[in-house]
Amino acid sequence: MAFDGITIRSLIFELNNKILNGRIDKIAQPEKDELLLTIKTPSGQQRLMLSVNASLPLAYLVSSNKPSPLTAPNFCMLLRKHINNGRITEISQPGLERIIDFKIEHLNELGDMCTKHLMVELMGKHSNIIFIDDNNKIIDSIKRINASVSSVREVLPGFDYFIPNTTDKADVLAMSEPEITEVIKDKALPVSKILYQSFTGISPQVNNEICDISGVEARKSVTGLSNNELTHFVRTFYNILDTVKSNDFNPVIITNGKDKIYDVINYGTSACDTVKYDSVSCMLEDYYKDKNISDRIRQRSADLRQIVSTALVRNYKKYDLQQKQLDDTSKRETYRIYGELLNVYGYEIPKDAKSCEVLNYYTNENITIPLDPQLSALENSKKYFAKYNKLKRTYEALSELVLSTKAEIDHLESINTALDIAVSYEDLGQIREELIEYGFIKKNLSKKGKEKKVKCVPFHLSLIHI
Repeated sequence: MAFDGITIRSLIFELNNKILNGRIDKIAQPEKDELLLTIKTPSGQQRLMLSVNASLPLAYLVSSNKPSPLTAPNFCMLLRKHINNGRITEISQPGLERIIDFKIEHLNELGDMCTKHLMVELMGKHSNIIFIDDNNKIIDSIKRINASVSSVREVLPGFDYFIPNTTDKADVLAMSEPEITEVIKDKALPVSKILYQSFTGISPQVNNEICDISGVEARKSVTGLSNNELTHFVRTFYNILDTVKSNDFNPVIITNGKDKIYDVINYGTSACDTVKYDSVSCMLEDYYKDKNISDRIRQRSADLRQIVSTALVRNYKKYDLQQKQLDDTSKRETYRIYGELLNVYGYEIPKDAKSCEVLNYYTNENITIPLDPQLSALENSKKYFAKYNKLKRTYEALSELVLSTKAEIDHLESINTALDIAVSYEDLGQIREELIEYGFIKKNLSKKGKEKKVKCVPFHLSLIHI
C-alpha cells in the first residue's frame, strides 16, 4: 500500500493513543529532510520519525535512535528554540489529506503560553515539514520553496500557510453513499482509477481492493456499469470508509510470491504469508526499514557514483584511443623489413624509382616496397628505419599505458560494484577514502583545518624591535 490518507489516518489514531499530551524532550535532524522527535509520555519515552524524503516520505514511531550531525541544521535549532519541552495537545488530519497536524503548546521567552503547529506534508516530491504559528503564518520549513520552484504555493518565512487545492478531488469522509455515487457515475474513467482520481487520500491499491471485493471488472468504464454493479461497488467502498471512520485498523504485511505489500485494514486478501501487527508503526518500520536504508544509501552515494561514472567514461574513451593508437603501430615490423631489404638490394634499384620488387627472405616471397623517388635507396632505408623506431617507441609506451588504463577501469568498476552492495554509511565512508587515496577525489581541507601561513619577518627589520 502506498503511504496514503488511510494509512496516515491509522497512524494518527495510534499517535493519539501513544504520544498525545506528551512533551517533546529532544529534537534531532539526522538527515537534511528528516526529523527525529523524542517524546516523554506517562507510559514511557517514544521516538517519532518524520521523513519528507522526496522518493520515500514516511512518518511513524521508531524503536531505535539514529546518529545526528555534530552541528544541528538551522531548522532543527529553530524548533529547539520554540517547541523543545512543548506539549503535543492535538494530532489531526484535514480530511483524508496526506498531512499530519501536530498542535504544540509551549512557553515563550516571556513565560506566556503559546501555540504552534508542525505541519507534516507527505506528498511525494512535494513533501515538507512546515512550522507555523497560531495565525497560520509560516515561521520556517525544512524545505524552503520559492516562486521559481512552485507557482502554486511559496513556502517561506512570513508567508501564509494553506493547503494547495491543485485538483478537484473531494473529501470522501464527509460524503454519504448517494453523494459518492453522484460524483463518480458520469465519469468516463476505468473502475480501477475512478476512486483515487475522484477523492483525496485514496491510493490505487485501495481502488483495486474495492474492485476485487465488489467483483466489478477493473477495466470497465464507470459509465458502462449497470445500476446494480455501480451500487454494489459504491456500497463496498462506503463500508470500507465506515471501517476507516471507526478507526478499526488491523495492520498486516502480506507476501504473495515476490510481491510484498502492507495493509492497515486487512481486506482479507488471500496470500502465501500474512503477518499481523499490533502497531501500525511496527508494521511500517518493518516494511520500510530496508527500503529506507537503501534509499538513504543511494542518496548519500549519488556524488560518489557521479565521480566514479565520470572517471569511467573518461577512462573508457582513453582506453579506446590508446587501443586505436596501438593498432596504428602494427606496421612497424613491415617498415623494419623494408629498411633491411633496401639495405640488401639497394644497389639493384634504379634511381628515381617509385617502387621496387624484391625477395623477402623472411617469407621467401616477392614484396613490393614503395619508394620516394627523390631519395636514394639508402635514404629510403633510413626513412623506413626511422618510422620503425618511432612506432616501436610508441608501441612500448602505449603497451604500458593500455595496461595501466585497463587496471584503472577494473578498479573503478569494482568500486562501482561496492557502491551497489553498500549497506551502511561506514561502507560509503570507506569507499570515499579509497577514492581520495587514489586521487579520484581531491582532499579538501576546511578553512578551520588549513594551517595559518607564518609570515617571515626580514632579519634587519626584526632588529628594530630588539
